[in-house]
Amino acid sequence: MRSVEEILTAWGDRSPESLIPLLQQVQEAQGYVPRAAMTRLAAALGMPVARVYGVATFYNQFRFTAPGEHIIEICRGTACHVRGSAALLDHLRRRLKVDAEGNSRDGRFTLITVACLGACSLAPVIRLDGEFYGGLTIEKLDQLLDAVEQQPRRAATAAVSPVAAQPAATCQCEHQRG
Repeated sequence: MRSVEEILTAWGDRSPESLIPLLQQVQEAQGYVPRAAMTRLAAALGMPVARVYGVATFYNQFRFTAPGEHIIEICRGTACHVRGSAALLDHLRRRLKVDAEGNSRDGRFTLITVACLGACSLAPVIRLDGEFYGGLTIEKLDQLLDAVEQQPRRAATAAVSPVAAQPAATCQCEHQRG
């Protein structure tokens, strides 16, 4: 795992315009953006910590707590909503014991709702540990979660195969239209 110091050294540029890419690199390296990293970035870029925090909290791409072992992103876009993602989300919340978004109590899962995963033709769709799973029902979702809970992380999704997706190319969402 790269440290904030290593990221700053590799990046080089210490201008305020570097803040967002540096936050992204910290999150990529550490899985989230810790408070200490925001403080260090503020000092390195010569800006108040409040400004770094304000920028980081403005964008929903940034997480401020360590993620669980497995990250589940559930699409709440129109196509997924019409095809039942609300029921899948309710089921995930109950099964994982997550109130809204965040980590399960056992720390194994992080549940994140997203406006669109860009795979509308696969609706309803989730992304689990970076792999897309579409055409989901509660039964298929339970099979996938059972596999994840019973096997090591990298082999966990073998019981239910991910779908091949070309995210932006299959999306018919309004934000993807030119």
